Parts: sequence; structure tokens; C-alpha cells
Amino acid sequence: MKEFYISDCVRHENKVVTSTFVVVAKQIKPKKTGDPYLALTLGDRSGQLEAKMWDNVEEVLEAFDQDDFLKIKGLVNKYKNRFQLTIHKLRKLGESEIDFADYLPKTTKNIDALWQTLGEFVASFQDPHLKALVQAFMSDPEVSAAYRNAPAAKTLHHAYIGGLLDHVVSLFKSCDLMVKNYPQVNRDLLLTGAFLHDIGKIYELTYNRSFTYTTRGQLLGHMIIELEMLQAKLALFPDFPTELKTLIEHLIISHHGEYEFGSPKLPMFPEALMLHYLDDLDSKMEAMRAQFEREADLESPWTSFNSSLGRPLLDSAKFLKPKINSEAERNIDAPTAPAPPSNGSMAASDTTAENSPGLEVEAETAAAAPVQVRFPDSWMRK
Repeated sequence: MKEFYISDCVRHENKVVTSTFVVVAKQIKPKKTGDPYLALTLGDRSGQLEAKMWDNVEEVLEAFDQDDFLKIKGLVNKYKNRFQLTIHKLRKLGESEIDFADYLPKTTKNIDALWQTLGEFVASFQDPHLKALVQAFMSDPEVSAAYRNAPAAKTLHHAYIGGLLDHVVSLFKSCDLMVKNYPQVNRDLLLTGAFLHDIGKIYELTYNRSFTYTTRGQLLGHMIIELEMLQAKLALFPDFPTELKTLIEHLIISHHGEYEFGSPKLPMFPEALMLHYLDDLDSKMEAMRAQFEREADLESPWTSFNSSLGRPLLDSAKFLKPKINSEAERNIDAPTAPAPPSNGSMAASDTTAENSPGLEVEAETAAAAPVQVRFPDSWMRK
């Protein structure tokens, strides 16, 4: 198991590290002088990192390709507030040197338990047509195997093995809670939309060595793939109501919520609107959770800039955590000082505890955190 992961960059800024990575993307670009340099996107199970190699590039240009594994020595630094790696040396790893568990993140939850939870929800459906349709997908060996392993996205949220299933189970639970407050919403239709809204990810994404798009996924996108999958399964049910089929199709094509985020139609009925907002909420909450986890070792409650959400984030739990204010409190568990001499005289001592300088640093860090009120094009959608 490798010792340095991409999530460790915050503790190794301006330090030289040696570690192994998978090549997520490889580009050869020209310097201003016309000489080539390497621009790589590296990955491991903790995330992705941009890397540049400026010197001795000709020696390694043809030595590796995308999806190969490399051992790299380089400097961790920041460029435009983002970590990057300046590569000094690299070599391609042999198959015997690769532990694939180091490179693809995986859910810590029990996959079998998640799949069982999903099945229990579907078993509670009252509509026989929707129940039969979803159960047909779940009983398909190819679909079920992929559904249990696929990530929910390439990078933005639930980007790990089992992420799709984790996301959908979470979404099912949110939907089940919300329909109790909105009795006009058809629970079975909403949950069917939740089950199918990202099912095309099993063919849109590939995740053998790194998370990337398949050619079909790049050309069509998961919504088109989902409509094809739906048509194929509905062929098994010639009596399936046409109106119900149309509603399911709209749930699929409208769940991104806005034209600029890839939805050809806006949500136009209650179940579609609720699916969009709950899906978006679950995605963003997971993006926040993952950012807090990656930067848990930082003293400041403020995270670095989150590009998908377009802002730095405040870890409210860390912000509200009681702080140690004095040396006396820091040393509360220290051994008791020796008793004073028996003649009653006391040695001179300074009993004044200085305030912890760490608090001032933390306050300054929080105050200096860039608060940007804007809604960029990259506002997160899957």
C-alpha cells in the first residue's frame, strides 16, 4: 500500500514526495519555446491531481499512456489555489507492482445491505406495473452487477465504486420522507424515477483503472442510454400503460432541472420536480461531506475552494467544536507539579497562561477565506 495519497497534499505542500498514481489523462503541450511539456491528470483512491513535467520530457513521452500506472517523484505546490505536482522523475510500473485497491475509491458501506434496502423499498410499491418494471431491472444479472459497482459520477459526487447504489438508496430514503409531507405526490412513480434517473451511468462510465467516460457515454450521455434501456425492458410488458411510460421518460430527461445542465425538458409535474431537487441536494451534500473528510486534518474550519460548488466551505461541526484557550487547559492532564517546600516558602513561578496563538491563526484564516457569491457554469450537476 502506498504511503502518499492525493488527499495528503495539504500536509505536504512545498515538499517533494514519491508515490504511485494512475494516469487519468495525458496531454503533450508546447512551451513558449516550442519544446514539449507533459500535462497529466493523476489519480488514486483519494482523488485526482493535475501534474506537469517540464524537463527531460523527450525521454518519457512514449514511455506510458493513459490508464497506465506510474511511480513519480515530484514537488507538491499550489497554482491558482489548487494543488498540483511538478514532476521530477517518473517510470511506468509493472503489473506485479500494482495494488488496484490503491487507485479506485470504494464505498465503506455494505453493498449487499444497500441492495437489500433497495429491494425492500421496491417490494413496498402499490402500483403493479412500476413494481414489475423495477424488479425486472434488479433481476437482470448484467444490470444488477453493474448497478452495485458503478460510481454515480466521474468526479463530482459519489465518485467511488458502489457510489451509484449508495446515492440511490440515500435518494430513496429522502423521497420516502418527503412524500409523507406532500400527499399529492405518487410515491411509486417518484421512487421509480429515483431508481432509473442515473442507471445509464453503468454504461456511460468505465471504472477498470480510473473513472472515465466510455465512447458511448461520451457521445450519448446517460439519459439517452437510460431511455434505450427503458424501451428494452418495457418490451417485456406489452400491457404497460402508455401514460405511465411517458411520465417515466420525463422523469429521466428532466432530472438535471435546467437546460444548461443537460436536461432537454424542465420538470413539469410534482414527481419530476421533487426528483430533481432531492437528487441535486443529495449530490451536493455528498460533495460537502467528501470535502470535509479530505481536509479533516486542517486546523481551520474553512476548506479550500470547492470547484464544483463554486465556493469555499465551512465545516460547521469543526467551527462549533470547543477550543482549548490556554496552556493551563492544554496541560490539564499533565502530571501534578511537586508540592512546595515544607517551610511554607514558595519558589517564584509564572502562573499566567498565555492564550493559544493557534486561535488567532484560525480566526485570520476564516476571515481571509474567499467568499464568492456567484453561480458559475460549473454549478454542480452530474
